[in-house]
Amino acid sequence: MLFPTLDFGLFFLIVFAIAWSVRGSPTGRKSVLIVASYIFYGYWDWRFCFLLGFSSLANYTAGLWIDRLGDARQRKLVLIVAVVINLGLLAYFKYTGFFIESLNDAAYSLGLERELPFLEIILPVGISFFTFQGISYVADVYRRVIPASRSVLNVLLYISFFPQLVAGPIVRAQIFMPQIEKPADPNRIFASIGITLILIGMFKKVVIANYLATEMVDNVFFDPFFYGPIDLLLAVYGYAIQIYCDFSAYSDIAIGVALLLGFRFQKNFNQPYRAQSIQDFWRRWHISLSSWLRDYLYIPLGGSRAGPLRTRLNLMITMLLGGIWHGAAWTFLFWGLLHGLGLVVERMLGWGRSAARRPAWQKVLATVLVFHFVCLAWIFFRSEDFATALTYLGGFANFSAPVEFATPFIIGLLLVGLSFHFVPHDTVERTASVVRRLPPVAQGALGGLLLVVIDALGPEGIAPFIYFQF
Repeated sequence: MLFPTLDFGLFFLIVFAIAWSVRGSPTGRKSVLIVASYIFYGYWDWRFCFLLGFSSLANYTAGLWIDRLGDARQRKLVLIVAVVINLGLLAYFKYTGFFIESLNDAAYSLGLERELPFLEIILPVGISFFTFQGISYVADVYRRVIPASRSVLNVLLYISFFPQLVAGPIVRAQIFMPQIEKPADPNRIFASIGITLILIGMFKKVVIANYLATEMVDNVFFDPFFYGPIDLLLAVYGYAIQIYCDFSAYSDIAIGVALLLGFRFQKNFNQPYRAQSIQDFWRRWHISLSSWLRDYLYIPLGGSRAGPLRTRLNLMITMLLGGIWHGAAWTFLFWGLLHGLGLVVERMLGWGRSAARRPAWQKVLATVLVFHFVCLAWIFFRSEDFATALTYLGGFANFSAPVEFATPFIIGLLLVGLSFHFVPHDTVERTASVVRRLPPVAQGALGGLLLVVIDALGPEGIAPFIYFQF
């Protein structure tokens, strides 16, 4: 069930009405939201609802067990078992085919004719996201950041809550659990900012991301051999804007929908293409994932506490695992490697620490350089394989190819998409304050009208969100 569709619109209106109508019963409201979340998830494939339920119950049980145990070794053992179960599910569904294919390729290169059987495993939508939420829950219980929830409904709702279930943001239990336990209050329906975020997200996805994908990016990355340097450069700029508008749109809509249901999530994107260092980029891009990797991987590995060499190794491990989290392919691993190398070089040269003291022209230059480094890495992220990525890079020397995509429409889309990074930080809040002054009926009418306009402006059909595949 995609956000920018009539199906989801009707689904949400029903859930919104029922959830607030039973607000006097905390158990009833949680049950409504859990059932709605499983209907939402089962819309893709009902069989994976059992996987989601198993993951939730396993983490709920592990949390209770860890909380009740007094012995440190026993608590750690239960944590390890819970993490292994979570990562085992993720590894089976997401990486089994990749490992078998890689082993077969290695066997073929060694002259071995026998091959391992190929397994066609359907990847459950959003498994990477709800797996990471489950791990963060048991890890925070183990660290005593939060107590284990005695209510199974709380954990079921935390892991399955439909707005952010399939593509994030990754919400921490310490942020969401206290909100679940509070009585439902109609005054916590943050309508103006919720509607504003939904409309901005819809525009990003339906108009900018979809047009860039269908009109340029998909064509160029399908076979970059036929294109010259201008089109290749525009296409990688286009993909940088597309993936930002696509993914941040999902986060905007998810946060907006959650606000209308009375829950607050943290921002997931903060104008990442205005970053002046790779480190700054990762503080702004997919914030819920980058902070998760920092808190549950980089810091437990030792962070920057064990000297320069160990710090560089920890950075590389974190970014390599962040790369492979995105997908079972060597191109994703190489994408993570590039960002890891970028972070290591920055730390060695002290670029990130000196960013605030640079003069204005150096800040502009740093922003341009970081953006183009990120675009270089996006080529490997988007390409089907290394051969396609290398063909793409080689095409920058193909000056005989005609220019096809330097049209006013494409340039306009790129500029509008990029403009989101250079407007004031509080633009959403300012817009919401204007909307808040309108009567509720006028807010609803304006939102409905703008949704119709956005739908009319977009191309035919709605493509799935990019991060559904991760």
